[in-house]
Order: sequence, then structure tokens, then C-alpha cells
Amino acid sequence: MRTPIVRAAALGAATLMIAAGCGTDEEAADDAATPPAEAALTLVTGVYPLEWLAQEIGGDSVAVVQLTEPGAEPHDLELTGRQIAEVSEADIAFYIEGLQPAVDEAVDQEAAETALNVADIVELRPAADAHGHDEDDDHGHDHDHDHGHEDEDDEHAEEDGHDHDHGDYDPHFWLDVELMTETAEALAERMGEVNPDGADQYQEGAERVAAELATIGEAYESGLASCEHREVVVGHTAFTYLTEQYGLEQIGVSGVDPDTEPSPAQIAAITDIVNERDISTIFTEPLMPAATADTIAAETGAQVEVLDPLEGVTDQSPGDDYPSIMLGNLDALSTALACE
Repeated sequence: MRTPIVRAAALGAATLMIAAGCGTDEEAADDAATPPAEAALTLVTGVYPLEWLAQEIGGDSVAVVQLTEPGAEPHDLELTGRQIAEVSEADIAFYIEGLQPAVDEAVDQEAAETALNVADIVELRPAADAHGHDEDDDHGHDHDHDHGHEDEDDEHAEEDGHDHDHGDYDPHFWLDVELMTETAEALAERMGEVNPDGADQYQEGAERVAAELATIGEAYESGLASCEHREVVVGHTAFTYLTEQYGLEQIGVSGVDPDTEPSPAQIAAITDIVNERDISTIFTEPLMPAATADTIAAETGAQVEVLDPLEGVTDQSPGDDYPSIMLGNLDALSTALACE
């Protein structure tokens, strides 16, 4: 089993390369907070990974407006009148269809011409059920993606009583660094169209981001190549893009919707799996209550650790930005799965 010192050494090179490439210290973060009036273009988004991409690619020439307050659950976002105006006035409305219904509605009504929908850039995976299997049992990226599923999603939302039902597709694409790279390239291209004078800068930013993402991907490939266990027990199935990419088995207490309460039968079933497979760790998330994970841990003797789906950065996140949280997740996984 890999000791903490060895794990730290294995991640150290990746961390140093990423730190050198992105320069995300406090001063750089302050410089990136460009007021909209001084920016060459303004971008609005509602989820942290898209905010990170925009800031890294755009630098101080782009004002990035984040609609979700730090530490808030992005799925539950409700927009104020001022925020709807920010969506309307932005040069780019950068969002993921199906993730935040309030943002979807505002974009449809106020920013249809300036929208950049990630669901039109990458192939989103089918939403996984409570045990981590998608509805077609298709674990690849290549599947038919019909973007005209809004009516169907609305029907599901009404039936289930959840305003933020994701429908047929899982929006957590950012846990796959290859899809993040595709998105970065598309974002840089759109920024260049809006502000041609900055096109070269945005392309250079996208190339830097691609290099950072490749370094993270290499760290995951190496760190998860040889593990005693492959099962990842999580509170809800937000980690499909990560687990499928690296040959892990996601076992979710509930499905992709984080507000769907697991039934006693679901909890009992996961408890049985943990006992039968000798699973040592139950993962919870920074923005989710740990009560269910604690219950399963108490019944099985497993420990509870944090695996961050990167929907936002909190004081419980294993890092302070996208690269460091991704590497923190890798460390948590390699420990829990007893990777060499």
C-alpha cells in the first residue's frame, strides 16, 4: 500500500508543473477580477469550473461574473433581477444546459444570441442511476446527444418535484480533463470572435490550460493504474466522468440529483455492498450533508472522506482552485483504493 509520503511524492511533480503554469496565487486572483467596465469582454457563468476556465483563458482582459455565491449549492441557484440583467448584458453567457434551470431560463429569454452551451461542445454522458449505471449501460463518450430534450426534462422535473432535475444527461463533464480541454478550445475561439484584438491571447490561454489539464490527466493515469480496490462509494453519482475515464466503479447512494434523498432500502443495499466487498471508505462532498455517509460508515466500520465534485470551492475542498482540488481528489482516491 502506498504511504502518505510516497503518495505526496507521486503528486508533487504534477503539482509543481501546474503551479508554475497557471500562477494562481492571491495576487493573480486579484488581477483577474477585472471590473466589467474595464474589460474587453464580459462573461457570465453559474458554476465554478466554467468560471476557472474563463479566468485562465481570458486573463485580465475578461470580466467573469459568477452567479452562484461561494459555498452555495449551484443546482439550487435562483437569480435576482440584477443577475438576470447581468446575463442579458454579458458578451458571453457560458453555461451547461440542464445543470441550473434558472440559468437555462435566463439564457433562453435574455441571451440566446450570446450563449455558449457546453452541451453543444462536448458529448455529455447519460445520467447514472443510484448505483452508477447509465440508463443505456453505455460507458463511452460516443452516444447520440439530442439537445432538444428540454420538454422531456421539464416533464421529469414536474413529476419528481425537483426543480433542478438533470434529465437524461450528466452535466459534471469537468471531471474529465479531455472534455475540459475541448471546452477550453471552444471558449477561446468564441472569445476571439467577440474580441478579435485578444484572439491570440485567448488561444495562448487555452494552450496553457490544455497543458495543465494534460498534466492532471497524466497524474491520474499513473496514480490509479494499480489499485487493490476499484469501487468508489459516493453520496450521489456526480463522478461518472472521472470513474469511467480511469476504470473505476462508481457506487452511488443516490443518483445524479444531489437533493434526492436515498431510501432506507438504498442505504441498506449500499451497506451490504460495502461489507461484502470490504470497502474501506465512504465519500461525501463539501456541499452535501454527511449524515448518510456517517450512517453507512457506522454500520460497516468504513471511514468517511471528502471527494469533491468541483461544483464550487469551499473551506472543505481539498484545494483552492480547479487543479489543486483535482489533485486532492486523486490523493483521496489513491489512499482509499490502496493504489501503488
